Amino acid sequence: MTGSTPPAPDGWRTFLWLWSSQALSVLGSAVAGFAFTIYLTQTRFPLAEQKPQLAAALSLTALAWTLAATLSAPLAGTWTDRHDRRRIMLVCDVLGAALTVVLMLLLLSATTPLWVLVLLSGAMGLVSTFHGSAFDASYTTLVPRDRLPRANGLMQTIWSLSGLVGPAAAALLIGLPAVLRDHGGPAWIAGLRDGVPFAYGVDALSFLLAALVLLRLRVPSPVHAAHGGERRSFRDDMTFGWRFIGQRRPLLALLLTFAVANLCSSGLGVLEPLLVKFGLAADWQARGSSFQSALATLTVTQSVGGVLGGVLISAWGGLKRVRVLGVLVPMVISGMALAALGLSGTVLAASAALLVMGVTLPAMNAHSQSIWQSQVPTHMQGRVFSVRRLIAQFTSPVSAALAGVLAAHYAPGSVLVAAGLLYAGVAALQLLNPSLRPLGDVAPARAAVEVPHI
Repeated sequence: MTGSTPPAPDGWRTFLWLWSSQALSVLGSAVAGFAFTIYLTQTRFPLAEQKPQLAAALSLTALAWTLAATLSAPLAGTWTDRHDRRRIMLVCDVLGAALTVVLMLLLLSATTPLWVLVLLSGAMGLVSTFHGSAFDASYTTLVPRDRLPRANGLMQTIWSLSGLVGPAAAALLIGLPAVLRDHGGPAWIAGLRDGVPFAYGVDALSFLLAALVLLRLRVPSPVHAAHGGERRSFRDDMTFGWRFIGQRRPLLALLLTFAVANLCSSGLGVLEPLLVKFGLAADWQARGSSFQSALATLTVTQSVGGVLGGVLISAWGGLKRVRVLGVLVPMVISGMALAALGLSGTVLAASAALLVMGVTLPAMNAHSQSIWQSQVPTHMQGRVFSVRRLIAQFTSPVSAALAGVLAAHYAPGSVLVAAGLLYAGVAALQLLNPSLRPLGDVAPARAAVEVPHI
């Protein structure tokens, strides 16, 4: 791999510390994210006749996050390749803590304007992209090449585990004021409407803890490489990733496949709460359950699948040849499971569909990341990975917007069925594309393999 920086001698140990600290932040954000969904569905727009407003709120906040995260990717990637990656992550952790505290204070009021929440969601998306760009590009400066699949499996596991721990922890925190009211707790806590602000407090604390660990770590950053003896301009660096990927047409075709997959699946965050609130209401009400419990059940089940898939890929190490099959085959299965979710009439059936989706996701992402990290020289990864993310995910904001519009007029289940069938169909067609099959076997010194993660 020409132009690559060899991993630091103690890189694996440093990576484990970095992974552990960032895992805290991921878990904290999962707690806050679930609490925010409960805030919108149960506090801001609790009535059945408020379905259009709820769909708009879920869609707009998701849209703001994904737009900011996606459109800023080339800037974040170029910045990552030009500056100290540890410092970027550190600043982003501190900014994330500050934004979370602001949100915590705003959510104490049920009258906070929606546009303020949308604006702050966009700011969080921007911070997340800069942090993610620096974190992703740091793997190969720390982890030996033969351990990359395991490192990616660990990261996939923690993302899935966050979905398992987040809803449970958020539910406990949200119900805390009610419990304290019943047991004579402090007046200032018992007087709160719910514990949503507590969830944001946990998230802010997790950001700060991650920053404290980073202060004690050394994360190497490659020296900014000159081209032809001259230092490239910032503008040239921002266009570099486009040229790098554009010269590899099969890779671009696979990226566009992921763009379709994101169009179909990224609206799940908007559609799933609506499916539970309206499509599955008869089932969970008949069982004496609540909206929070039903939504938590689905989220936790999908996360259990993700943890299982992450552990499997970490232990197995993934495919060594024709790695593109490790992405496309799980995509087909995931698309069919998404369609099955839309057809579900019970919480149990919906949970089974989400379990399958959860199991397939780590395989897609771990194979994708390992291919990219092995093939793209270290000092180029920020720029190339950012364009990869932009191309693969530019449909995510469209998906969030479409989900809100369609869910306001059609049953959420019907939208999910159509999205799932399109998802599986496109991935199945690409399995028949012979130009994609050699991607995982391209020699590192000759070309870079392209598989984006969702």
